Amino acid sequence: MDGLRAERDIVALKEIQVPDIGEFESVEVIELLVAVGDEIKADQGLVVLESDKASMDIPAPYGGVVKELKVKVGDHVSKGSPIAVMEVTGEIEEAAPAPAPKKETKPAAKEAPKPAAPAKAADEETVEDDEPEETPELAEGAKHPHASPSVRRFARELGVNLAEVPGTGRKGRILKDDVQNFVKHALSVAGKRPGSRWKTPPIPEVDFTQFGEIETQPLTKIQKVSGRNLHRSWLNIPHVTQFDEADITELEA
Repeated sequence: MDGLRAERDIVALKEIQVPDIGEFESVEVIELLVAVGDEIKADQGLVVLESDKASMDIPAPYGGVVKELKVKVGDHVSKGSPIAVMEVTGEIEEAAPAPAPKKETKPAAKEAPKPAAPAKAADEETVEDDEPEETPELAEGAKHPHASPSVRRFARELGVNLAEVPGTGRKGRILKDDVQNFVKHALSVAGKRPGSRWKTPPIPEVDFTQFGEIETQPLTKIQKVSGRNLHRSWLNIPHVTQFDEADITELEA
C-alpha cells in the first residue's frame, strides 16, 4: 500500500572509532571514562586522549551499552583506530517501495544563441607597476640595478642590496619574485652554516636525592614537554628586574 510505513526495534553492534583529531598521527590514551556493561547516552565521553598540546574527550556518537573496549590506558591511537564496540538499540522506519516515476518527454530546448565574444581592448597588455619603458641607458650592464619603485621599496624593507640580486625580467629587470627568491636562498644558506644558529646548552642532570627523600610520580605528556621547556628557559634566559622612576609632578598640576 503506497505510503505505508512500519516501525520496529533493532539491536546492532557498532564499532566506535577515533574521529578526525587534527594533524596528530599518534596520541596517547590517558583515561577510560566508561567500562564494559555501562549504558551511556549520546555525546557521553568514552576516553580521554592527550597530545603534546592538549587533551580531548572522545564522545560516543550514539547511546547504547558498551560491549567491548578496544583500548587501554597508555595505548597510542590515531584517526580511525577502534575505541569500543557498542550495542545500539533504536527504531527504524521501513517505507513501502514508491512507484517508479513516470517518464516525461520534454521537447528539445532550442539552443540559445551564443553571446558574441567581447572585443579585446587595445590596451590589454599588462604594464608592470606603471613604469615607463626602460631606456637604453638602463639596459643590462648599467651601473644601477634595473627595478621598479615598488620593488626597490620592497627590497629596502627587507634590507636587500639590489646590486646582488639577479634579475629575471625583460632586459635584466629585477622583479619582486627575484627579491623573495634571493632572501629565501640567503636564509637557507645561513641556516646550513655551522654555528650560525644560537643553541642553548644542554640541561644538566641533577641528583635530587642529595637534598633529601624524593617521590617519583608519573607525568602526562603535556607536563613532560612543558616542564622540560620551562626548566630550560629558567636556566638560560636572564632574569632581570628593572625599576624606572619618573617625576610627574608637573604633569599632574
